[in-house]
Amino acid sequence: MKVKYVTRSFAKMIAIAALIFFISGCWGGKFSKKYEEEQPSDVAPKSRKVTAVYYDFEDILVPKELSIVKNRTVVISTPGFTSGILTLKGRIERRSLFNFFNNNMQKDNWNILSQIKSPGTAIMVFQKASRTAVIAIRDEQIYTYVEVGVAPKVIGDESLSGPSLIE
Repeated sequence: MKVKYVTRSFAKMIAIAALIFFISGCWGGKFSKKYEEEQPSDVAPKSRKVTAVYYDFEDILVPKELSIVKNRTVVISTPGFTSGILTLKGRIERRSLFNFFNNNMQKDNWNILSQIKSPGTAIMVFQKASRTAVIAIRDEQIYTYVEVGVAPKVIGDESLSGPSLIE
């Protein structure tokens, strides 16, 4: 008989403790919310959540949800210049990525040269004074892949135009 009495009183104590814990949690939420509303306007707002980052290319912003595919990435850096192909993957819709790059590349002073959209792929070509960037966005089964290629701009190179027919 004594065991049942101890078990019942122990269960009642646990129930009361849980109830007190629950009630204090509800009150704490109300008080903390009220405190936030009453903060003076000169207090700095909370810092924004980071949603995009610059990886190897200092002027090409990439959504944070994309991760680098290391075995498909080649980036070469020399003093004053970085070029190569940065391959990324993530679970983001292609249309959303297209809009993201379209907006942010222009903010970073890239000029749009061309854009191609097809059902599974989008290709965007941007240019600055000394270099060109090509962004290819491709849907696959699980992930969306993004390839960001940056190369120096070739200007006035006769070897690329082929032999001249007029002599």
